[in-house]
Amino acid sequence: MQNTEVKSKRPRKVCDICKSARPAIKRPKTGQMVCKECFYYVFEEEIHQTIIQGNLFKENERVAIGASGGKDSTVLAYVMNLLNKRHNYKLDLVLLSIDEGITGYRDDSLETVKRNARQYNLPLKIVSYKELYGWSMDEIVKEAGNKNNCTFCGVLRRQALDRGAVMLGSKHILTGHNADDIAETVLMNILRGDVPRLQRCTFITTGNDSMIKRSKPFKYTYEKEIVMYAHYKKLDYFSTECIYAPNAFRGNARVFLKDLEKVRSTAIMDIINSGESYENKSNNNIPSNKICERCGYMSSNKICKACVLLEGLNKGLPSLGIKKSKKARSNPKVVKDGESKEIKVKNFQELTKEENCQMEYEVENPNSGNNSQNEKLVSSVNTMKRKLQNID
Repeated sequence: MQNTEVKSKRPRKVCDICKSARPAIKRPKTGQMVCKECFYYVFEEEIHQTIIQGNLFKENERVAIGASGGKDSTVLAYVMNLLNKRHNYKLDLVLLSIDEGITGYRDDSLETVKRNARQYNLPLKIVSYKELYGWSMDEIVKEAGNKNNCTFCGVLRRQALDRGAVMLGSKHILTGHNADDIAETVLMNILRGDVPRLQRCTFITTGNDSMIKRSKPFKYTYEKEIVMYAHYKKLDYFSTECIYAPNAFRGNARVFLKDLEKVRSTAIMDIINSGESYENKSNNNIPSNKICERCGYMSSNKICKACVLLEGLNKGLPSLGIKKSKKARSNPKVVKDGESKEIKVKNFQELTKEENCQMEYEVENPNSGNNSQNEKLVSSVNTMKRKLQNID
């Protein structure tokens, strides 16, 4: 008889969590090999734990989700809608989008947001720079040039979100800032020597002392896992980068962070933890909250940054408020009578909820289909819990 070698079979790989299903994903955050169902569950429940530990919400609170159509805000809207039903947060969720007026970018991404509103059955409000300030970002870039685009956009966008929230009768905004974003911000503030912002940038909630509160449920969620979740869930999101983003300082911090992550896989969480543990014992650099004398928005100076930037644009001095020098440019724009773009920005302190606020999308039959959807949701969650309870 011819001896035949019996080849030993390699042990079958199984999910590190449920110990039964075949693994499909290696989690960047923990290194675990998990199946899709377990990945979905732990991804969602980690966000839930972040929400609970941060005590982010109150019952019956109206919460505006900042929606841009990108992966972060799309996953945020999907997961918050899911967790609101699963854990009965009793939140009134609405989508709030800002139209900066960037041709070929924002107009396309807003179409994605409109589809998301219909898919998740959430009301949507869109507020534009042109409507609020009389300027679109394309016009600002044409006037100011390609530098400092993100300074203009960031300042105006922050105030636009707050104004949109007030129109909706909301005092709480959720943003899709993830762990990578926060780590990048820590690095940027260190490189700029910005001590006051270094203290605040890792807070999960900001604005408690002002009219509008902001929260970041994705504070400990890796960007890679957000992308994986959106991909495997087949969520509808817009993936094109802003056409003005390549000039941003944040891009340099992002490249540096990715290089660090290649050498040290825990770099993102290490940087966030360092930022959280930072304590400035001197209060000299902490700005006090004031109210802008022109528009009534929160500011650390008599005139807020947005009003200074808009004044510069309207006067043909786009560098006003950015550079220390307040001299006019070599060829200042001559504004003729009747051609001024300047509009009167409504006083923020006088804003109230618009009873007949014009919405881009209104929820139709909010209760239709909810019972059957909730039953399926509860059933799937209970099944996953039983699987996890059977783990030795």
